[in-house]
Amino acid sequence: MPRVKRGNVARKRRKKILKLAKGFRGAQSRLFKVANQRVMQALRNAYRDRRKRKRDFRRLWITRINAAARQQGMTYSQLICNMKRANIAINRKMLAQLAVLNPEAFAKVLELASLAKK
Repeated sequence: MPRVKRGNVARKRRKKILKLAKGFRGAQSRLFKVANQRVMQALRNAYRDRRKRKRDFRRLWITRINAAARQQGMTYSQLICNMKRANIAINRKMLAQLAVLNPEAFAKVLELASLAKK
């Protein structure tokens, strides 16, 4: 079997990993073997946390909406239920922004939703 000369392939692969490891501390950014492990772990964490970020923000929005709704005398679950009955389609992100930045508008939404309670 003939000898396989890899040319630039191996060097390019290693340089790519070391480039991704830039900014890591110590040997983790200089030695290929260690850098490769750290880069793989970092990529796994990034993949996982891109999904986790969506959950975290949804939790934050719900917490903010709940706090603002309770100040008006209604719970979060009652608010969402009443909004569905009243056919008010505002997503949680927008509701949370209303609650924080424009409490008067949030109170108006709450009022409209509570009219559909029956």
